[in-house]
Amino acid sequence: MKALLWTVLLIALAVNVSTSFVFDGAQQALISVGTGVLALGTGVTIYLTRRRDA
Repeated sequence: MKALLWTVLLIALAVNVSTSFVFDGAQQALISVGTGVLALGTGVTIYLTRRRDA
């Protein structure tokens, strides 16, 4: 599960960064917002499912 979350996070970040080079205008904004929300969601999920052994 954690490996899948990390993979989705990294892919979302890579797509988010690359959209500024590939797309323009509203299409770039919509893709960037979508991947940004996905990255934030997976980041929060990774944080909430961490081990609290310390």
